[in-house]
Amino acid sequence: MNRFTKLLSGAAALAIIAGGASAQDCTIKVGVLHSLSGTMAISETTLKDTMLMLVDDQNEKGGLLGCELEAVVVDPASDWPLFAEKARELLTVHEVDVIFGNWTSVSRKSVLPVIEELNGLLFYPVQYEGEESSKNVFYTGAAPNQQAIPAVDYFLEELGVEKFALLGTDYVYPRTTNNILASYLASKGIPEEDIFVNYTPFGHSDWGTIVADVVALGEDGKQVGVISTINGDANIGFYKELAAAGISADDIPVVAFSVGEEELSGLDTVNLVGHLAAWNYFQSAETEANEAWVAAWKARMGEDRVTNDPMEAHYIGFNMWVNAVKQAGTTDVDAVRTAMYGQEFPNLTGGMAKMLPNHHLMKPVLIGEITEDGQFDIISQTDPVPGDAWTDFLPESAVLKSDWKDLGCGMYNTETETCVQIKSNY
Repeated sequence: MNRFTKLLSGAAALAIIAGGASAQDCTIKVGVLHSLSGTMAISETTLKDTMLMLVDDQNEKGGLLGCELEAVVVDPASDWPLFAEKARELLTVHEVDVIFGNWTSVSRKSVLPVIEELNGLLFYPVQYEGEESSKNVFYTGAAPNQQAIPAVDYFLEELGVEKFALLGTDYVYPRTTNNILASYLASKGIPEEDIFVNYTPFGHSDWGTIVADVVALGEDGKQVGVISTINGDANIGFYKELAAAGISADDIPVVAFSVGEEELSGLDTVNLVGHLAAWNYFQSAETEANEAWVAAWKARMGEDRVTNDPMEAHYIGFNMWVNAVKQAGTTDVDAVRTAMYGQEFPNLTGGMAKMLPNHHLMKPVLIGEITEDGQFDIISQTDPVPGDAWTDFLPESAVLKSDWKDLGCGMYNTETETCVQIKSNY
């Protein structure tokens, strides 16, 4: 163990405080690994601010195990290899007890070998493509069956969409998600020729041709819908081009998986009214807990600052981690991991989130419609859905399951009843 807090029990902490030791003798360090510059800063800076607020709130409650929490913030600058370097820095130089961070899957894949090598603990708060289950990561964002699949179902069942444009940023999350969706759409009877797939680089700004291609997809009169896995500031150009082309949600609805209140705050939303997003949280959720959370956020950050889904994921993940540390009586990673299984904490949208043995959460799926003020009108909400690490819609994954609690395996083959060794050499 390389830090005093690794073996510090709650009782020992209280004894130290009673004996007059200063809080710095048992500081618990919380790593914050989010891009504060580069193309992903538009989305990730808010998550850094969220973590600082959560740490401050916990310290106001008396800290944790009698110790004060300290947020250690680094900037991986939207540079995927730099994420790995910064994760190593957090664990070896700053000796943090836990890390909350990442947005894109390519950054998470970069960090994963480091976290596993050094037995760190990462809470990852963003929707992702699934097809992964590490014992060192708790995935508090949505898996495909908690976002992408329900969104497609909404298009098919509620909006009568017959042709699909799958538009994404060119990296692992959009590509894997769209592979899953293509298989799912095929199972629903959508022919391959009615699915248009396009990928663009991070920061892409010239959307004219792509929007024209999407419009052309509907020339035969069939209803077209866009499934968007576009990430970062490229969304600004995409939605502006839609508006410039006179495309309304009635013409071609868009459902986005990476556009929330934060991204919309930088857009003129007048022409985006009616377009959709699928998340597990929206700021507009009408619960007492959410109203208190939003009020506290605005009091700290200003009235113009909004809340969003990955913020709630950090809120849930952080509070589950706090409760697991209390239960374990230590910040030791292995002990906290064991204490995490079955942890429950209230969603801001109502009901309880629960941590499953596959390191994913059980939580509801919401569909929101963009309103003129940059918020979302919640038009659909499911009962809590258990996050699935391995999709049922890819043959190689359908036979796999993750169970770190009882099987000690993140990639268990149910046909051969064997655990497949996962190699994190991304």
